Amino acid sequence: MPLVSLRHLHAFTAVADAGGIRRSSESLYRASSAVARSVAALEQSLNTRLFERKGRGMLLTAAGEVVRLRADRIDAELRAVRDDALRLRDRAGGGAKVGSIEALLNERRLQAAVLLAEVHYMPSVAQTMGTSQSAVSQAVARLEDMLGQPLFLRTAHGMLPTDAGRRWIAHFERVLAELRHIPEDIAAMNGVVQGTVTIGALPLARSQLLPMAIAAVLKKHPRLQVRSLESPYDELTANLLSGRVDFIVGALRSSAGEAFVSHALLEDKAALVARAGHPLCGRERLGIHELASYPWVLSRAGTPVRVALEHFFERQGEMPPAPAVETGDLALLRGLLLESDMLTVLSAHQLHHEVRTGQLTVLPFDMPGMERNIGVTTRRGAHLSPGARALLAEIERLSAAFS
Repeated sequence: MPLVSLRHLHAFTAVADAGGIRRSSESLYRASSAVARSVAALEQSLNTRLFERKGRGMLLTAAGEVVRLRADRIDAELRAVRDDALRLRDRAGGGAKVGSIEALLNERRLQAAVLLAEVHYMPSVAQTMGTSQSAVSQAVARLEDMLGQPLFLRTAHGMLPTDAGRRWIAHFERVLAELRHIPEDIAAMNGVVQGTVTIGALPLARSQLLPMAIAAVLKKHPRLQVRSLESPYDELTANLLSGRVDFIVGALRSSAGEAFVSHALLEDKAALVARAGHPLCGRERLGIHELASYPWVLSRAGTPVRVALEHFFERQGEMPPAPAVETGDLALLRGLLLESDMLTVLSAHQLHHEVRTGQLTVLPFDMPGMERNIGVTTRRGAHLSPGARALLAEIERLSAAFS
């Protein structure tokens, strides 16, 4: 689905503010006919009317109000970039001129900068965008001229963003995300939920909650697509901040930061898990000393469940178990449990299917203090797409059934 034109959107906003084509043309320094063509092109690309043409002016339709919400958010992002560029110029005591915001009203330029920050090489960006390397270079140079600062540094490892470039490219990514959501918003007004939802999937949600929620929402909305990212938490929050990820589902972290909003869905309890038929099976209750003679497979040091397990053993006055195997791969962990007498401590949700089918078993060992909240984290102030809202609603509905 092609992106909405930023220039057309800018003209639309000016017309909405002024209440008419002629009055808006004065603020845009463009001919009335050019403004009218921009608005018509935007309406054609969205296949909907954005204005009611009345004698007293042009009034936004319901669809126009929806588009205006995204347009205002885009404007705030781009103005934040320009304001930051002005602060850098003033802090340096003058110097390079910072241009008007109009130079940022080109989605191809923003795409080029975003892709270059990701892949670091202009030929790769040009190939992805279906254009020439010269065009990519000119797009980045035009942004740098407008902002009065370099966005990238040429290094042995390719083109790497400057500090200012990293900040501004995060704004550009959020602008592109808002643009992608505009056609989705319009389609939802007509009862069609479509587009792509990208979720950051942390381990506690992958085995049971997310598969059920995704299957249910796709049954209701077959034109929706869902992508999941299984990166480390810090990478997921960086993608959430830039708008590449719509929300993160999994164990909540106290270190999320003020840029994010989290809410709990259900409480997860850690379980001591082993294979069916393990020598410790069949006991009514296990003591901590009975675990010492068995090898362990655990998540890597520093992960939340590993830290919680170490604290639990320390509270009991015991040394934490030294794992024979450390892994973040659930498939490897599962195989080791099934093929040996190894023990692990993990969320029962993560091994739900194996426990349900009798391959693995939860041993009778209480671990108070190792409870964790599974929940959703979003970017503060984010306006989710209709598809993301539909999936989130399904996740919340299923979480209530788990609780």
